Parts: sequence; structure tokens; C-alpha cells
Amino acid sequence: MTTTAARPTRPLDPTDEARAGQGRRPLSIAALRDSLDRPLTSYYLLVGASGLLLTLGLIMVLSSSSVWSYEFNGGNSYATFLKQLTWVVLAAPFVWVAVRMPHSMLRKFAWPALILSVVLLGLTQGPMGVEVNGNQNWLALGPVQIQPAELAKLAVILWCSHIYATKERLLTDWRHTLIPVVPLMFVVIGLVIVGEDLGTALVLMSIVLGLLWVVGAPTKMFVGSILVAGVAALGLAASSPERMDRLTSFADPFASYGDSGWQAAHGIFAMSSGGIFGKGIGASQQKWGDLPAAHTDFIFAVLGEELGLFGTMLVLALFLTVAYAGFRVARRTVDPFARYMAAGITVWITAQMIINIGMVLALLPVIGIPLPLVSYGGSALLPSLVALGLLVSFARHEPGAQAALGRRREGGPRGTTAGGLSRGGRR
Repeated sequence: MTTTAARPTRPLDPTDEARAGQGRRPLSIAALRDSLDRPLTSYYLLVGASGLLLTLGLIMVLSSSSVWSYEFNGGNSYATFLKQLTWVVLAAPFVWVAVRMPHSMLRKFAWPALILSVVLLGLTQGPMGVEVNGNQNWLALGPVQIQPAELAKLAVILWCSHIYATKERLLTDWRHTLIPVVPLMFVVIGLVIVGEDLGTALVLMSIVLGLLWVVGAPTKMFVGSILVAGVAALGLAASSPERMDRLTSFADPFASYGDSGWQAAHGIFAMSSGGIFGKGIGASQQKWGDLPAAHTDFIFAVLGEELGLFGTMLVLALFLTVAYAGFRVARRTVDPFARYMAAGITVWITAQMIINIGMVLALLPVIGIPLPLVSYGGSALLPSLVALGLLVSFARHEPGAQAALGRRREGGPRGTTAGGLSRGGRR
């Protein structure tokens, strides 16, 4: 029997390893791009990121409100958390309807929603209005108190999107980009300002400016609108001694530690003491009375103390994922109404997140605005969840998404691209 000598193996040259690494890198980038190009990418990103934010928010509401609830609810540390959970349950059917409602039917609610918002905002200045923390922006409806300004955010986006979609072919004329949107938005924002809710007014201004940018308003008009909004915000802040103190003290909250800088200073204490991975859920020290609004406007500070840098970066990543998916929907959809709605909702959630986190980090003045999906408050949570449900609905109607969903239900082949063609069929 003859034997064959084993072929000597050549040692792998380091340059070969480098070439192999260079060959693998483009493949990974191409695979990532291919994954992001799938028609259901926006859908899954929105559902996943929103669900994680809501779950994390419920956990943090339970943790940050436990001490406050024990003190003001007869020793029941779970009272505030249970109220927030109740709002989530109440919002569930509205979200289900929002995801499945035909867009043509949704547009029929544009004018009624705006009119109802204006009426409710006006009622806050009457006998039914309730003052909370110096702001006359709450409305008592029997045993429930709501904040109409939160409902107005979604109503404004719905109405503006309907108007701009109707006038789609006329938007090359700058007059059609302004009328009737800007005059009516002055009315809505003015009613919010009368209630001394500067934070919500800034968010509404951000929504209107974002929509003006999306519809292609001239640069001069856009820049002029920003300057007018900035001057108006500074003027409103200067008209109130309390707001002026907050405006001047946010840059150095420790200079007025015992007065207007108290909340911002303790927010910094909470964030700085969390370290990389935090003290653990429930271990916050600042929530024991030193940090005002620990479960509402400053819940991000408690989150940073208990979950550390890792937790705060996770929350930022989830919000940025929502922003990426939302703008992706706006860019890919062929329906003008869905495009403007998706852009407006994304600007709303993103702008409010930036203002809240900037406020907690003492990068912006403390103006009292919740962190979407995370802070306690049913009036803010329900419209936000419905808005995200609408965003998911628009993602379900991206090019190729309906066909991909149908194949998933039928158990068909996966891995389709935006054109609806299976990758396995490409050559």
C-alpha cells in the first residue's frame, strides 16, 4: 500500500490576515445596510425602542415615586406607579386603533381635534382651570385633572399635516406655507403661554418650525421664525421673576443653591453620584425629598443615579432609535400626509427629550417639561403613546412593508428588501 506524503502547510502571513480582515469588513457593512434597507426595519425599531422606553419608564416611576407616594398616599408606596400603570392600560385600546386606523379616516379628525384643543385650553383660564406649581394649565373634569396642552401637541401635528397635505402642490409659494398654519398656531401657543406653561410652548414652537422645514419653507423665513420664537421666549422668561431666576441660574446652579438653583443642583448631585453602572434600582438618595419632581420632570436624574452612565446612555440610544426610525418613515413614505405626520411626531418626541435632558444636566433652564414615555403623568403619556401608534401605522405602510407583513403571517420566506425581492433570488 502506498502512502501520500502530507502537503506541508505554509504559515499564514500577517499580510494575509490583514487582507482577510479587510475582506470581512465591507461584508459586515453591507449586511448592516441590507438589514436597515428592509421594509419592516422602521416598524420593528419603533415597536422595540418604544416598548423598552415604556417598560423602563414604569420601573423608574415605581422607584422614583415610592418615597413621595408613601408620604402623600397614606403609606402606600405603589400609589403613583399604579396610576401610571392604569394610564398605560387605558391607552392600549387607543394605540391599537391608531395603528390600524385608515389614514383617510384619521384626517377627518384634524379640524375637530384642533377646535377641541383650543376650547380646552381656553377653559383652563376659567372656573374649571386648576393652578399647579404656579401654572394655570390644568383642567378639572370631575375626579380627573388633565393638561390640555399635552393633547394640543398631537392635535397641532394632525391639523398641520392635513393642511399641508391638502396644499401639497401649492407649497412652492411661501404664502401657502404660512397661511393658515402660522396664524392659528399663534393662537394655540398664545393660549398655552397665558397658562404660563413656557416649556410646552417651546415644544409647540419646535413642532411648527420642524414642519416648516419639512415642507420646504424658504431659509430666510425659517431663520426669521427661529429668531422671533427665541426673542418671544426670552421676553416671556423676563416677564416673570421666578422664570428669570431660573434662566439666569441654570449656568451655575450652585451660585443660588438655596434658592432657584436647588433643583438643578440636586439633579447634578444625582447624576454625578451614579457612576458607570449606578447604585441600583431603588437606591437613589436624592428622591428622599431633596430633589423636587423626582418622578416627573427630573426622573432622568434619578435614572442616572440608580442606573448610572450605562442607563442614561441606554435611554439616549432608545430615543435616538425612535428618531432615526421616525425620520426614516417620513423619508420613505409616498403619502404626503403620512410624511408630515411622521416628521411632526418625531420632532415632538425628540425636541421634548432634548429639552428635558438638557434641563436635568443644567444645560438649559428648568422650565418644567416631562421626559416622554418615562416621566409620570397620564396627560402626557396617553397622547405620546397614541402618536407613536400612528408612527407605527405609517411604518406599516412603507413601500413593501404590507407585503412583508403578509408573508410573515403566512410563514413565507424572510429577508426581503424595500423592493419586495428576496435576497435569495438575487444574483
